[in-house]
Amino acid sequence: MNELIRKGFYLGLGAALASKEKAEKYVKEFVKNGELAPQEAKRLIDELAEKGKDKQSDWSEGFRQDIKDTLKKLGFVTHEELDAVKKRLEALEGKQTEDD
Repeated sequence: MNELIRKGFYLGLGAALASKEKAEKYVKEFVKNGELAPQEAKRLIDELAEKGKDKQSDWSEGFRQDIKDTLKKLGFVTHEELDAVKKRLEALEGKQTEDD
């Protein structure tokens, strides 16, 4: 399962890098053709990079949730669920000792 997560991460990272490179290429073309001032180009690239980070964060969170859902369907439990069961067990064991 770890391999699947790593591959998904690299896939997203590769897509983000490729998109950034393409965006920079197009913006440089606009500057070269005089359609965009260099200062505007820098601002536009920064803006696109920021939006890309936001989208990547959204994608990462969505991917993380999909993995959680899949693991839950396969019968795995979260650390929180396991801790809750441990606490209940400890409480029950303590209660049983008191009754003895």
